Amino acid sequence: MTENSTAGSPVPVTPPSGGYVGDPAVQEEWDRRYSDRDQLWSGKPNGVLVAETAGLRPGRVLDVGCGEGADAVWLARSGWAVTALEPSGVALARAAGHARDAGVEIRWVHAGLAEAGLPSGSFDLVSAQYPALLRTPDGAAERALTSAVAPGGVLLLVHHAGMETQPPRDDGFDPADYVWPSMIRSMLDVDWEVEVDGERPRVAPEGGAGAHHAADLVLRARRLR
Repeated sequence: MTENSTAGSPVPVTPPSGGYVGDPAVQEEWDRRYSDRDQLWSGKPNGVLVAETAGLRPGRVLDVGCGEGADAVWLARSGWAVTALEPSGVALARAAGHARDAGVEIRWVHAGLAEAGLPSGSFDLVSAQYPALLRTPDGAAERALTSAVAPGGVLLLVHHAGMETQPPRDDGFDPADYVWPSMIRSMLDVDWEVEVDGERPRVAPEGGAGAHHAADLVLRARRLR
């Protein structure tokens, strides 16, 4: 249980006027992917998120790479004050529509994680479910992910097992370009307690992209101070 969880309004995070904050190429790529299909994901919350938050008291949560909003809506329905971040404007529009249909309030942030300027130490839970976080020479994305967690809060990072060690693909995807759970695990110092770090069979919602992956890498760590 997160000791300092305080349910209430989401942390106020508003991108500067003008909309998206981040790498335009990233926004364009994800807008294209979402535009190619009427619905990219299953519309159901990720199984690891549901399982790993079962014992947590709802507080303030950051949903990194919220996509079409299934996790964000589920968290809001479960009593969390949700801030949901996503580079694709197409996905955010769909997510906002799902939130309206569900009758829940969510703060949407149209930005890349490293560029969003999120308040440090402000979230009782930071959830990153299969995030496509590009690495940078200065480690900005990695630092943004861990620094957002409040003392006593939890970082939950989930990814597809086996992808980190794949060779570069003909379509341009190179695993070396992205942040993986092992990289975050290596950053955690004495201020963190690692509660889960390993591979498990994936419980995947039916339908949606990514349903063919059979195993997950799960990193759950609590920030002690």
